[in-house]
Amino acid sequence: MTSKEKAQRAAASVALDGVMKYIKKSPEENLVKVVNLIEKFTGGMFPSKNFDAFRTAVTDKENVWHDFAMRFVNEQDFKTLKKMILAIGLGAGVNGTKAVRANREIYKCNIPFIILLDPTSACNLKCKGCWSAEYGNKHSLSLDDMRSIVNQGKALGTHIYMFTGGEPLIRKDDIITLCSENPDCGFLAYTNATLVDEAFCEEIKRVGNIVLAFSIEGTPETNDARRGEGSYERTMQAIRLLKKNGLFFGLSVCYTSQNLAAVTSDEFIDKMIENGAMFAFYFNYMPVGKCAVEELIPTPEQRKFMYGWLRKMRSGKTGKPMFVMDFQDDGEYVGGCIAGGRNYFHINSAGDIEPCVFIHYADSNIHRDTLLEALKKPLFQAYWHNQPFNENHLRPCPMLENPDCLRKIINETGAKSTNLEAPEDVETLCARCDRFAKNWQPVADELWKNNPHPKPKTQYYRDMDTSKDTLK
Repeated sequence: MTSKEKAQRAAASVALDGVMKYIKKSPEENLVKVVNLIEKFTGGMFPSKNFDAFRTAVTDKENVWHDFAMRFVNEQDFKTLKKMILAIGLGAGVNGTKAVRANREIYKCNIPFIILLDPTSACNLKCKGCWSAEYGNKHSLSLDDMRSIVNQGKALGTHIYMFTGGEPLIRKDDIITLCSENPDCGFLAYTNATLVDEAFCEEIKRVGNIVLAFSIEGTPETNDARRGEGSYERTMQAIRLLKKNGLFFGLSVCYTSQNLAAVTSDEFIDKMIENGAMFAFYFNYMPVGKCAVEELIPTPEQRKFMYGWLRKMRSGKTGKPMFVMDFQDDGEYVGGCIAGGRNYFHINSAGDIEPCVFIHYADSNIHRDTLLEALKKPLFQAYWHNQPFNENHLRPCPMLENPDCLRKIINETGAKSTNLEAPEDVETLCARCDRFAKNWQPVADELWKNNPHPKPKTQYYRDMDTSKDTLK
């Protein structure tokens, strides 16, 4: 951090202490005043309708988001939460957003708001249909590798880093070191929960700027059928431990054709809320790797159900006090595909810089290329010039919903397979998606035609007054 940013952080820290004391006196009344101050402080950086929604949520006791706000105030350890607010709100939201927008204009390429990285390929579980189950302990990013990624990212404005894998907490000591060294960044780890203990909770409290998202899929039966016997109860033990410590956390839910009913049931959601989960990221099963099971891809009817379920869950009148989102069925809120650096990209444990955590091809590697060089190479430029891949943002992905787009990109750019077990030809990968893409298109088009949509080009993703056609 610069001297200016350190002074800014110190002032914000003192202000937050006062704000929290103020909120605690009368949460429902004083939260509105705080929202007003935040809106004024951010200087129009975010849409005013977002703040209007916050104000409605905290003043209407019949609104589900009122309950969510009260959970936020009453269940979280404030000392830890303050550090995350400083990292996400100040480091990423204010300073990071400004730099990302400026650098998009300067470098004429996608600049990500988030970077995903795999500290290791190793995992202590072998979940059905997961490519990581194939890899074993073959590759790892060193601590210096990860430091370099974060330092380069921060120079571009990127202040949020997410750890995937493999099981990232196999490297939890190095992850905590990164968090400690970068208090102006927010970190999240997608984890199977097996390595979470009281000592690690204390480390989370100490650094304050890391959040866990636990992989869990419905009932003990549906979860363990894919993740292995006993994994559900181990995850629940970790969840209860974080709640006891007042730590902010959420869920990572892979929905498949076989578990959809379980992971969207009231029983599942209510249990997760009862045990402290504040958010849930849902993602459609992707048929990646030689162990992929095409039959696990949700059917078009199931995807249609998810579209309606998400909107019901987020409704102030019909939802529940936990934030949920789906990377596929919420594409309309972000203007389609956000990979290729438009919002994020992925670095695997061998250092390959991939456009997406699910699309294992690359033409650059951190051991020979800078992050900026990768963003300006043919693969990422193809994303920049061609996003969105479909004007119907309920069909956002160049692989799952538009497989011919990914075929074209890989064939034209010459990007190589980065599958760490065995190279996967793009035709083999896309062939697993062709049937779903064909069957989903008429369903998605009907949904798109008959429902209102938010403005798809938001200020977070493409700020230039140019379309993909004029960029070519």
